[in-house]
Amino acid sequence: MKPEPIGGGIVVFTSEEHRFGTDAFLLTDFSRYKAKDTVVEFGTGCGIIPLLMQKRRPPKQIYALDVQENAIEQLRCGIAESRAEGIVPVLADLRELWDGAPLGAATLVLCNPPYQPPASGFLAANDSQKIARHGLFCTPEDVCHSAARLLQSGGRLCVCGRPERLPDYICAMRQAGCEPKRLRFVQKTAHDLPWLFLLEGKRGAKPFLQMEAPFLMYENGTLTAEAAGLYDNGQG
Repeated sequence: MKPEPIGGGIVVFTSEEHRFGTDAFLLTDFSRYKAKDTVVEFGTGCGIIPLLMQKRRPPKQIYALDVQENAIEQLRCGIAESRAEGIVPVLADLRELWDGAPLGAATLVLCNPPYQPPASGFLAANDSQKIARHGLFCTPEDVCHSAARLLQSGGRLCVCGRPERLPDYICAMRQAGCEPKRLRFVQKTAHDLPWLFLLEGKRGAKPFLQMEAPFLMYENGTLTAEAAGLYDNGQG
């Protein structure tokens, strides 16, 4: 494991199996989480998202779930090194949840899921990487169904993914009773096609999808003000 300081006294422990990228900063920012939220994150990996939240303004409670023991161990190291409070590491399968899960009480569920469907593309070299990169235990239906069990009425589910997977998540959200409410695409520049979507669903809400302006990472070869803000304003 390698410690990586992200500012504010927060340290994330990374490994070959569990690292983090810009998508974690984007999803954390997109979620618009609040200090009063009870948060559950599916597939926490190295724990970058709950630790980012701790850096800016800690929510009331964060349950950080992963099915892999090495991921949970990395998160525990990050919590200890950062002296972070309010994060509860949970070793469990998101399809089954866990004893003591806040069923019907969570206000926000987050998931930065594996981007590759099962048995698609180039399979990772080991089992841990296969789980992290391919949807072996984490299909859109799995994510949305389990989120619906956790969320109270009006609670929100925020996910990100490759644009080609967007129809799967919209359909899965609706089937689970989480109506898609906000959608934003992330582009490298204004001239590039989107490489990521950010989608919010709301438990029990009425149909109405708000399209937000694209998130642009670069303009004239430098980070846009919004992109720089991910890292400078408490998000990273």
